[in-house]
Amino acid sequence: MTQDKTASFKRRDFLQISAGAAALGLTASLLPALARAAGGLVALVHTQAAGDNGPVDSMIAKLKQLSEEKGFEYRAVYAQDPATYETVFRTLGDAGASIIVSTFNEVAEPFKALASSYPDTKWIQLFGDPFEPAIPNVVTVSYDYYLGCYLSGMFAAKVSKSGKIGYIGGISIPPLNADFNALKAGALSVNPNATVTAAFAGSFQDPAKGQEIATQMYNDGIDYIQTDSAATDGGIIAAANEKEGRMVSGISPAQYALGPKSVIALVALDFGQSLYNEVSKALGSEWKGGTHEPTGLGTGVIDFVASPVFAEQGPADLTGKTKDVWAEIETAKKGILDGSIKVPFNTAL
Repeated sequence: MTQDKTASFKRRDFLQISAGAAALGLTASLLPALARAAGGLVALVHTQAAGDNGPVDSMIAKLKQLSEEKGFEYRAVYAQDPATYETVFRTLGDAGASIIVSTFNEVAEPFKALASSYPDTKWIQLFGDPFEPAIPNVVTVSYDYYLGCYLSGMFAAKVSKSGKIGYIGGISIPPLNADFNALKAGALSVNPNATVTAAFAGSFQDPAKGQEIATQMYNDGIDYIQTDSAATDGGIIAAANEKEGRMVSGISPAQYALGPKSVIALVALDFGQSLYNEVSKALGSEWKGGTHEPTGLGTGVIDFVASPVFAEQGPADLTGKTKDVWAEIETAKKGILDGSIKVPFNTAL
């Protein structure tokens, strides 16, 4: 027993030392470039890897586009290890970055710890909860993705042949739990006999696990899966591609090419457009920190859309069904926007 504890302690020490070394290495590699850009730098610190055909790729592309339009220097930094987050943010702050954008709830604590120490830097957290108390130079942005999932559930219940619908999320956290519950509510509003099954891959960056879960769902008779898992979505789409008639509702137009005959729709969340919007505001003189920006349908960031690629290449019976029911989906979308349809935000599984 003593030997096991000692081994565990050594492994823990090794991981801590390795994380610290990684942070120092990252800092060293950033400093020369940041020194050149001090005062005008806009930085994106993304905590999921690029190459996801989704949120991260779209944010990097939009930041590059905006930098070309506005003439500022930018950096996109991948902070893979939570142990390096504060070091990365501190390095950017010390270099005089004017705007720091980062992603997802895991950066909330580093923001809270550091933002007040760099009052001249504007901090933007995409996919985050409001800070209590608010910090004067921080804006947090949340997404009402669950509203799009409700529409996806309605659509799924209309086009599914089996009446069996699946949902695969990255990790079970309150916003994703709400997405599943909204998907289920939408489906049951159309077909009370529909079944809606949830699973979580445990990661937003594990396509192999996504493919494994999706394959089992499809083998169990589910024919429509709503994804909610970033890079893990790639495996879900791969499983759908194995047999005609398997449908996926994804998150990003980049996924159309991955499944031209399977990605039938998107609950689109355009992280790139959101970043573009928020950084554009932060570049202006009227930017106001200490605020929270909820983002939903009708903002140009979140929508439920049919795939134009699937319309051309998908099975004829499913493309026909999509055309037949889409007017109902648009009517429901208007109902959500005008308040006549109430979609509950339910985070309990």
